[in-house]
Amino acid sequence: MWMLVAGLLFAVMGVCVKLGAARYSTGELAFYRGLVSMLMIGALARINGWRLRTPFPRQQMTRGISGTLALMLYFYAIAALPLATAVTLNYTAPLWLSVILAAMAWRLPPRGLMIALVTGFLGVVLLLRPVFSGEQWLGAALGTLSGLLAGIAIYNVRQLGELGEPEWRTVFWFSLICTVAGAPWALTGAIHAIDLPGGMLLLGVGIFGGLAQLAMTRAYARGRTLLSATLAYSAVVFASVFGWLLWNDLLDALSWLAIALIAASGLIASIRSPAGAA
Repeated sequence: MWMLVAGLLFAVMGVCVKLGAARYSTGELAFYRGLVSMLMIGALARINGWRLRTPFPRQQMTRGISGTLALMLYFYAIAALPLATAVTLNYTAPLWLSVILAAMAWRLPPRGLMIALVTGFLGVVLLLRPVFSGEQWLGAALGTLSGLLAGIAIYNVRQLGELGEPEWRTVFWFSLICTVAGAPWALTGAIHAIDLPGGMLLLGVGIFGGLAQLAMTRAYARGRTLLSATLAYSAVVFASVFGWLLWNDLLDALSWLAIALIAASGLIASIRSPAGAA
């Protein structure tokens, strides 16, 4: 059930990001997301005597870079779109992961998987039907791209889990790379002062994001892939509730149908893809 915990924590992080976007740039949010999480994991490592040095630096770099790019695009999408919409676009990752695995094998996906992929991407089109302004369309495009990069990151996380890398070390290295990559972006714009409300939001982004990452990494590394993929979509439900309570974001019937199509297709893709056998 670690993925269910991760879904709730990721949704809470999304709330902090959306509230924080009114005060800070996307680069600043990404930087503090990595910094707070890195310091948190570093403190836990010192208390428990964990070694932060990894025997798999290449795999950690690949996971960290893909995950950081996905995170930055995701944060932009959260600021530009309704929370549930941004979360759903990021959770197209299982669909993209199936495409990536098929491309790596140099063959077309099986018929059942192909139907799932087409259905899932039709769900994306339905969710993003032309009702957005220009700025929201950019957010939608970047949110979809964040799903692609998240699919690559999930593949890397599972590889590290198979190699025996503990989840806390994977989260630490991801946070470190996120901090290093986010700093230049944050410095390109105005540096905003941190007051008490803003500081609480930045702490929330980092702490809830780091804890969610730990839970997600443990779910994919130690749990059953299909069950993890199923419960991952709980983040969409949590985000929808928060969006309704905080911003009165009420999704219409077509949007919920689109979310259902994307979720169902993602689950089928998890079953049908070569990685879904784990």
